[in-house]
Amino acid sequence: MATAHLIVRATLADPADRQKFDHWYQTEHLLDAVKGFKARRAWRSWSKTSPLVHIAFYEFADLVQAEAIQGSPALSALIAEFDRVWGTRVSRTREVIEMAGEFSAPNPER
Repeated sequence: MATAHLIVRATLADPADRQKFDHWYQTEHLLDAVKGFKARRAWRSWSKTSPLVHIAFYEFADLVQAEAIQGSPALSALIAEFDRVWGTRVSRTREVIEMAGEFSAPNPER
């Protein structure tokens, strides 16, 4: 079975919120999401193309586990908390993807 990911793309409306959002996501939300989703691991990034775009990645063993998050009580609770803290100041989208292939570059030292 192929690894799958839930990708959450958040777009901040106000650049002044970026530092607070970054701290909150790193110290609270990401940890709560990993625990609630029972994800293998998670990481997050800020877009260099659009500096108000934050993307979080949650990894699952397979597509069934990733898709089970959609509509789950864990996701509903995280959405409610996100909305309580950020309201309409941050919009977001969610997408589940399944790994189709992987390539590792050869080790140049060999």
